[in-house]
Parts: sequence; structure tokens; C-alpha cells
Amino acid sequence: MRFATAVLPCAFVLLTGCVAKTVLDVATLPVRAGADLYDRATVSDSERDQKRGRQIRQREERYGRLSRKYDRARAECRDGDEIACSDARRIYDEMTDLRATIPYEPE
Repeated sequence: MRFATAVLPCAFVLLTGCVAKTVLDVATLPVRAGADLYDRATVSDSERDQKRGRQIRQREERYGRLSRKYDRARAECRDGDEIACSDARRIYDEMTDLRATIPYEPE
């Protein structure tokens, strides 16, 4: 009985911060969700298009850098560098994954 009487106030003090943080998180959840929904609703089509275009351009630039890196690794691999061969395979796999996210536009 004495142990419980001594431990209970200590546990209450230690858990107060956790409980308060949880209560705060639960109380502010609808506000944060509402703000996110408001942001989505107020973004115009042109802003969405600009963001999508920027993301596509960044992926295309990344693909170009990988392509140049792949060409260098293949050249070194042809010269007999085994590490360059494994790098070339890894880079090619990354390029394949990235290629699926870049839209194709016929010329």
C-alpha cells in the first residue's frame, strides 16, 4: 500500500506531459485537417499545372544526369573496370524506374 501511495504521484507527474500532448493532438486534428482541405480546394488549375510541369522537368533533368553517368560507367566497364559495370547496372535500373514516371511526348 505504501509503495502504491509513493509511486502514484510520481507516475501522475511523469504521464501528465504525455496525456497533455495526446489531448492537444486530438483537439487540433480537425483544425489541421480542415486547413489541408482548404489548401487543396483553393489551389487553381494553373497552379496545379505549374507544379506538375515543374515535377516532370525535375524528373527529366534527373534522367539526363543519370544517362550521362551511365554512359561514363559503361565506357569504364568496357575498359575492364568491374566496379563501373556494377554501377552501370544500378544506374540503368534507376533510369528504368524513372522512365516510367516521365510522360512520353512524340516529336
